[in-house]
This record gives sequence, C-alpha cells and structure tokens, in this order.
Amino acid sequence: MTLRGLPRPGGSEPRIFGEPHETPDGTTVITVTSPPGVFAIRDGQAKFEPAVDATRVALLAIGTGLVAATLGTLAVLRRPPWPDLSGRWQH
Repeated sequence: MTLRGLPRPGGSEPRIFGEPHETPDGTTVITVTSPPGVFAIRDGQAKFEPAVDATRVALLAIGTGLVAATLGTLAVLRRPPWPDLSGRWQH
C-alpha cells in the first residue's frame, strides 16, 4: 500500500503516521501520534478513532473531586475570624 503525502523516515518533517497494518478482516490500520489515535480504513471508508485512556480521565476527575472536598472541609473547619467581629463602631 502506498500512502502519498506522508512524511518518510529521514526527512526533516516529524513523522506523525505509523506504518499501515492490515488486519485479517481486511481493515487497514494506521497509527497517528499527533493527535494520538488510529485511522481504520475499510471498504474505502476511513474513520479516525482517538486514543483516549478512560481510566486516566476518571482518575483525574476523582482526584479533582477529592481535592475540592478537602479544601471545602478545611475552609469549614478553620473558620475565619470575621464572624466574631462586632459591627458596632465606638466613637
């Protein structure tokens, strides 16, 4: 299979496409590094599938929630001094 317009090894351009691989069902798969994912070509139709690590996204969301909960708890436990101040001014 020849892919026109793709950077070749040894060129000055960074290589963002991998070598094409054909699966047993006839699908051609080409890895892409920028943005990360793969092109799957089957029956003349190309489809890009981004490489997303769902576990990493979920862990990031859980970590963000834990940090927010910790900061909220600390804010409640360490009351600021201004509720104890009197609003009356003495002349």
